[in-house]
Amino acid sequence: MRDAQRRFGGLAADSHGVDDHRPPVVLVHGLTYDRSQWGPTLRELAALDPGRRALALDLPGHGGSPAFDSYRTDDVADVLHGAVTDAGLDRPVMVGHSIGGAIVSAYAARHPTRGVVNVDQRLLLGPFGDLVRRNEPVLRGPDHLALWETLLAGMGVDQLDPAAQELVRTATTVRQDLLLGYWDEILTATDEAFTAQWVRRLERIRASGVPYHYVAGKEPSAAYREWLESMLPGVSVHVLPGGGHFPHLAEPAALARIIAGVGR
Repeated sequence: MRDAQRRFGGLAADSHGVDDHRPPVVLVHGLTYDRSQWGPTLRELAALDPGRRALALDLPGHGGSPAFDSYRTDDVADVLHGAVTDAGLDRPVMVGHSIGGAIVSAYAARHPTRGVVNVDQRLLLGPFGDLVRRNEPVLRGPDHLALWETLLAGMGVDQLDPAAQELVRTATTVRQDLLLGYWDEILTATDEAFTAQWVRRLERIRASGVPYHYVAGKEPSAAYREWLESMLPGVSVHVLPGGGHFPHLAEPAALARIIAGVGR
């Protein structure tokens, strides 16, 4: 479902729907993937909310978008804002999966939005940060794909239906520069500095009153949920099981219902 393939702010995009009173939606995929990940969600959103303006973007260095000098979270958020501005969108609902969830969260701390939908992206490092740092020599060497394959094996891809599994396994480009660039802050910051940065971002989101939805593939740990709710007392937590790290592919209709209600 593609109404128009275009570029906004230098990023490849699929643009759907029309500008009207409804908040536009911007969708951002995860690391190594591209905007095709949003096909099922966009089809459900079009059926549920016909004509809703939606923009699915390829992140810098992904899909049809060119490489950029920096893939740090705030820098990428600012690139997205350039695309949003170029597309003429006013305070969109920002939707992101995986690292895209972190990027749209940072976007909301820096630029006007109507809401955030973070799909299965924790904002604290925990064991994942330890794993990435421990494997930095592997990431910088010829066997960098090995770490990605290890991570992918734990993402619950086998829980998805065959079409969704095919999308996850084929519409992806695992490049060393992307892993190192998008994980640069994990590799270079301490846990304390990383957390402090997210505390500052979430404090700005809280002050703005922007609605924030966290959509997880499984029930988040009590400790993480407590931290997130302490930072954003109004946060809405949704659990869409059956797809591991890819709840947007397992339950696209349910996600579309969440998106359709944000900022209205």
